[in-house]
Amino acid sequence: MSKGSKAAGGGYVKSYGCQMNVYDSSRIAGLLDRQGHAAVDTPAEAEVIVLNTCHIREKAADKVFSELGQIRQIKHERAEAGRPLLIGVAGCVAQAEGAEILRREASVDFVLGPQSYHRLPEALEKARRGERPLFIDFETDEKFRDLRRSDGGLDRGKVSAFVTIQEGCDKFCSFCVVPYTRGAEISRATPDVVTEAERLAGAGVKDITLLGQNVNGYRWEGRDGVWTLARLFERLSAIEGLERLRYTTSHPLDMSDDLIAAHRDLPKVMPYLHLPVQSGSDRILRAMNRRHTARDYVALIETLRAARADIALSSDFIVGFPGETDEDFRATMRLVEEVGFASAFSFKYSTRPGTPGAELGDQIHETVKKERLAELQGLLDAQAAAFNANCVGRSLDVLFEKPGRHDGQIVGRSPYLQSVQVNGPNDLIGSTRRCTIERPGSHSLFGAIEQGQGGEARN
Repeated sequence: MSKGSKAAGGGYVKSYGCQMNVYDSSRIAGLLDRQGHAAVDTPAEAEVIVLNTCHIREKAADKVFSELGQIRQIKHERAEAGRPLLIGVAGCVAQAEGAEILRREASVDFVLGPQSYHRLPEALEKARRGERPLFIDFETDEKFRDLRRSDGGLDRGKVSAFVTIQEGCDKFCSFCVVPYTRGAEISRATPDVVTEAERLAGAGVKDITLLGQNVNGYRWEGRDGVWTLARLFERLSAIEGLERLRYTTSHPLDMSDDLIAAHRDLPKVMPYLHLPVQSGSDRILRAMNRRHTARDYVALIETLRAARADIALSSDFIVGFPGETDEDFRATMRLVEEVGFASAFSFKYSTRPGTPGAELGDQIHETVKKERLAELQGLLDAQAAAFNANCVGRSLDVLFEKPGRHDGQIVGRSPYLQSVQVNGPNDLIGSTRRCTIERPGSHSLFGAIEQGQGGEARN
């Protein structure tokens, strides 16, 4: 997000949760900037504050109200000084609990659901008239259209960027609130995606991650036929300057043959895939309404590895889902051991009001969930460490993104999203170099730029 001016009248956006929210927050910042509220670094500098919330994590609403309590004090101090401050809540908590937010917290001036960010200028106008607008309609088409950036300014100077191409989800996993806060699946028009990617490339972005709640379900019908994610990747691969293409988050049911082939045939599609499985127990997967079995998932991984032998995998896991027995948990551990992951995210199950999982009996005791999570994370951490250790001695293409902590050090990303630190000049930032990996660190790899790689960038 561009920092912009630090003068009074600025806009401050705080983002919670997923990468989709990070992307949306950058759009909100862009809309604020066009309204004369350049981005500032702290709430104290702002005339408009927007909290862009996420409903995925436990006690999300409680955290929002806690944050609002702190900001309320700033608003009171500013009012005494005769300086107005508008406070807005956006995102998934706003969608699910917007009316309650306005009822409980008088300092909030407006509420925007995830599909209503394009109405921010209207919300500001109403708030300045003393109204407290609540915009939580599902208007994703309008959001996609109105949140297009006019240029690549917000990401100028950045090496990587996100582009939302799909919103909502039709899968209705019983633990997930997304269908109720983001709505039904809808895909952004392909020409708009291409235009944004071209603008980003023109601003110097080399690595783009396509975002969606169910991104591999992307499907847009144009005059020239149906555009799938695989076809979109083929088109984006032709954009000059773009070197790397990624996507998240995917569902196993939408891992189509043409998308698997794209991993095989399109060099710009990185050999790294985040593909959540959630559990290794078929009984729990049925209760989660995942509509695939553990064996289905393993077979899909085998197909992916046959198409792209060097692909690295990431996943999501939930432990302690209602009714999960010790044997169900052991099935998850066996799946992890069989597949082998380069990285993963794992969580204790927590209820989400309004989801089917919240109505299930046989809730698992918190102590049991904590023990299972620790055991699972121990295995996943060991696999991640082993993956990094196996990179030692390999030559990897590293796209450098920023200076390191120490003088003469620069930091980049491998094709597998690993942070790689090497000694090198800052003028290599934004370029790709072949590096030999020398040793793993706790959260990154350390390497050296190979001889002959100090000149032209590798494309």
